[in-house]
Amino acid sequence: MNDLIEKRIELQAPVSRVWRALTDYREFGEWFRVKLDGPFVPGQVSRGHITYPGYEHLKWEAVVQKMEAERLFSFTWHPYGVDPKIDYSQETPTLVEFRLEKTANGTLLLLTESGFDKVPSYRREEAYRMNEGGWTEQMKNIENYVAQKP
Repeated sequence: MNDLIEKRIELQAPVSRVWRALTDYREFGEWFRVKLDGPFVPGQVSRGHITYPGYEHLKWEAVVQKMEAERLFSFTWHPYGVDPKIDYSQETPTLVEFRLEKTANGTLLLLTESGFDKVPSYRREEAYRMNEGGWTEQMKNIENYVAQKP
């Protein structure tokens, strides 16, 4: 199994637009399908509830790591932490990074999620598989979002 998920997509939108879709908590919530309690602040916990059909019972929790304007947005979280009976807080979280690069036609969005080797072995493969598929879906979501709301 791989330790790293990597996705890349060229979005037909300027870097400033993609940055806003990533880092404005209301916009992020629309395409990611999560209702967040407040703005993203580096070093602070972001909380909310998933709004994706079938997952509405799940809470969202991530710790914002970096917000380097129009370049890098990152957070840590517990991948595929969907069992309400499990306390994931003792696990080492994975690191999610969104990197933006200007292109001739818009913005190259590079996503990485790393640290799966630190996820407990009993759930590592499932967490990787579910997030790998989830990020494929989320890249389509942000692409559609910035196209529909320029």
